[in-house]
Amino acid sequence: MRVITSEKIPIKLWLEEIEETALKQAKNLANLPHAYSWVAVMPDAHPGYGMPIGGVLATEGIIVPNAVGVDIGCGLRAVKTSLTQIDQATLKAIMSEIGKTVPVGFRHHREPQEWIGFREAPDLKIIQQELGSARRQLGTLGGGNHFIEILKGNDGHLWLMLHSGSRNFGLKTAAFYHQKAKELSYRWAKDLPDRDLAFLPLESRPGQEYFTAMNYCLRFAKANRELMMKRLEDIVIRLTQAVMLERIDIHHNYAALEKHFDQQVLIHRKGATLASQGLTGIIPGSMGTASFIVEGLGNPESFTSCSHGAGRQMGRNEARRVLSLAQEQQKMAGIIHCLQTVRDLDEAPGAYKDIAEVMQQQKDLVKIKVRLFPLAVIKV
Repeated sequence: MRVITSEKIPIKLWLEEIEETALKQAKNLANLPHAYSWVAVMPDAHPGYGMPIGGVLATEGIIVPNAVGVDIGCGLRAVKTSLTQIDQATLKAIMSEIGKTVPVGFRHHREPQEWIGFREAPDLKIIQQELGSARRQLGTLGGGNHFIEILKGNDGHLWLMLHSGSRNFGLKTAAFYHQKAKELSYRWAKDLPDRDLAFLPLESRPGQEYFTAMNYCLRFAKANRELMMKRLEDIVIRLTQAVMLERIDIHHNYAALEKHFDQQVLIHRKGATLASQGLTGIIPGSMGTASFIVEGLGNPESFTSCSHGAGRQMGRNEARRVLSLAQEQQKMAGIIHCLQTVRDLDEAPGAYKDIAEVMQQQKDLVKIKVRLFPLAVIKV
């Protein structure tokens, strides 16, 4: 950890180098009214909207929609199976069945999906407006950095893992309340360091509405992962007779009331995950590199947080422009993957930071329990 003390409150960073834009965003957070104690920046940090992805912000009495992010409740789900080996033919058969069962990219289910939570939706305009679409988005992967993987752990077992969130449901909710925060910002703070950090007083009506809507999106995102993983498990059980031994689910992109240093504050984790003492978590690498099952160390300096992944080291357009398709495919040798064209290079391994360095930089935040190596990946 290193500390920057040039702003209103300190910035604590768990990385050696940070992009200029991400650093500027961290400094804006440190000058935000009602920011508490310090800003924490995880080793996977890179620029986001208003706040760097990989940032942790504590506030007193306010909630910042862009400090949660647009994919509310995005997270990871991992399942340990009883399988200790698998042949290529079976692996390919599993991936083929997954491709037929789980819609990816912009595709949704043709028929509405069942979830008890749809009957418990809060009576808020944006939630009610998006429920119809959400019924067909439940159980879909999406695109970007969302993925499904089959991995081999150094514990000897095969694991299933997926990364996805609240889909368009969370995006629309985030955009609606960020716009509301910007429109009302003249009431709460006229001297914001960045309009993208417009906030809502937590006890105000719009603040309470957003907090309620955000938490509902968190439920939806978890249900989305659960449904996809249930279908993955069914495929694997049918083709291999495997037994599922352990399930882990953890999310990022959220805000929660927590007690830190004897003070109740609202912790915003944008591209950061909870790493409280003893908590089992998941930190994925890039496509083609190792991922990790970890145990939190409860470090108070990071507000008991850690990175949510490797983190990008270049933007999507830059990756397509500068990376070599042949070289990136070589990095994926031996892995069943979908890195086929230059258009796919935005998610190639070279677009991301070195996960080994990221894990080294946060060894005071988490300890590694299992190292996972990818065998097959779906990422669009």
